[in-house]
Amino acid sequence: MAETDREWLAKLEAQSRAKQEAFMNGIAQRLKRPRVTEAPAHPFRGAPDFWNAFEWTPEERIERFSDNWRSVGGHVARLTGYEDVRSFIAAKANEMGARYIIRQNERELADLKLEEALPDAVVSVWNSDPDTNWKARSAEADFGIVMADYAAAYTGTVAVLSSKDKGRSVSLLPTVLMIVIPAERIRTRLGEVLIGFDRAGRENLPAGIHFISGPSRSSDIENDLTIGVHGPGIVYALIVG
Repeated sequence: MAETDREWLAKLEAQSRAKQEAFMNGIAQRLKRPRVTEAPAHPFRGAPDFWNAFEWTPEERIERFSDNWRSVGGHVARLTGYEDVRSFIAAKANEMGARYIIRQNERELADLKLEEALPDAVVSVWNSDPDTNWKARSAEADFGIVMADYAAAYTGTVAVLSSKDKGRSVSLLPTVLMIVIPAERIRTRLGEVLIGFDRAGRENLPAGIHFISGPSRSSDIENDLTIGVHGPGIVYALIVG
């Protein structure tokens, strides 16, 4: 009588485990020490206390974030208020000849009134029209404008969460990305950002959590660096306050 599929799979499993045992026993014999068959104890969990206590002042966070952001090819502008953000974006759009702009559907960005500041450009608001292909609209945009939910100074990283009003395409597809970062959202360590997601629990996580550390950078097998292949090649961090 032929073996059933279950018996055949069990036989393969047994053969595989026997080979693994022989392989590991051979390594232990060559090292001339007994095999470790139980997982070692891990008395420590997470970051050490000294790192959890590490903290920069608000001004140090801004300076360190800016230095790290620039070190990978990003641009930084330190701005006093949202009126300055509006003027900066409008000036850059005019300088670069941007005609198609898309932004997240957030109150702070709506208050910039970019439609008035850029009368010759088309300013679109993510997910404001159910009949629009918003991925395509993002791909054709010259500028994408988003709000940072968090930033980490030590790594020069911005975290942008996605939702129905905050499509990830706005930060991934346009040629130029403008990230508005309220200064109070800049933390010292990335762990300060991650712990909040852990405490929220899986059921309360957003649809996407995107970490951005400057412009898109890609290297092939010969280490030829290319900017802007998988995302915006020009990225501005606009620190407000």
